[in-house]
Amino acid sequence: MKNRREFLQKSALGIAGLALAPSWLQGAPALIKSLNKPNSEINGVQIGCITYSFRSLPDQSAEATLKYVVDSGLSSIELMGDPAESFAGMPKPTFDRMRTFQLGGKQRRGETLTDDETKELTELQQQAQAYTKTVADWRATADMKKFEQIRKMYKDAGVTIYAFKPSAFGKNNSDLEVAYGMKAAKALGASHVTLEHPSDDAQTLRLGKLGEKNKMNVGYHGHEQETFTFWDTALTQSPNNGLNLDAGHYIAAGHSDLLQLIEKQHGRILSMHTKDRQTPANGKGNVAWGSGDTPIGDMLKLMQKNKYKFPATIELEYQVPEGSDAVKEVQKCVEFCRKALG
Repeated sequence: MKNRREFLQKSALGIAGLALAPSWLQGAPALIKSLNKPNSEINGVQIGCITYSFRSLPDQSAEATLKYVVDSGLSSIELMGDPAESFAGMPKPTFDRMRTFQLGGKQRRGETLTDDETKELTELQQQAQAYTKTVADWRATADMKKFEQIRKMYKDAGVTIYAFKPSAFGKNNSDLEVAYGMKAAKALGASHVTLEHPSDDAQTLRLGKLGEKNKMNVGYHGHEQETFTFWDTALTQSPNNGLNLDAGHYIAAGHSDLLQLIEKQHGRILSMHTKDRQTPANGKGNVAWGSGDTPIGDMLKLMQKNKYKFPATIELEYQVPEGSDAVKEVQKCVEFCRKALG
């Protein structure tokens, strides 16, 4: 007990002394401030996470999302649009988006809708169009200071935002909305925005040029349509166009040259979604890390060996096991990376 008291007294005196220290010691409080903050740069490789990984958790606010990230042990992220835009004051949806997605997906898959479902979907789509107009009007005058506040809140907790993914970069979004999304990304501290590849050369040209104008890079994400040359046209259109490569989807598409693709395009990869998926021969499943066919360990070691600076972005897409939750599963993914890079 005596030793414990002496330790606590000396610690308290030491901290008090730092407050009165001369200028050459002013770095010391920063060391104390950094305690208990996450650090997911593992032996030279930045491990991040897209906040879509936490979609199954009930609270999707910017504050709750930050807690999920910190609890997962992550110090950098790709931030989805909803947490940031809701914090910034974007009007809430006036219709059931989930029901719209369900019925719309059923229709796209060629499944027959009942008469009532067809009527319901038509009404929901009309409401969605009206809401889209409301959002566009809000974005035209959105205050960037709110995004700067998010950046500070996250930075104070030890988390940087390297990418932003709002729904502002579609073919039906105006140049004004695209510029809004890029300005918001800049206010958040992001180096690039991300979106699904539109499979439209005119759109990738448009976004690349708007990226040049707004000094923001654009990362195109692909699913199973990814190929070795999938991004080539966009890359030639603008130096601001780049890859938001999805390694898991690339494997599920049946390709075996993922590492060669990373080596070839490393200078244009802005971030890389990292998940474990199976090859077509094994069922294409999204599975727990280490049980699929994506060479995650080899990818990370390649990044480490060649000192690639783009982040490996954890994307939790496999089914969360009963009794667990998204944070616990992302923690497992982070630990997988630590072991691979150890």
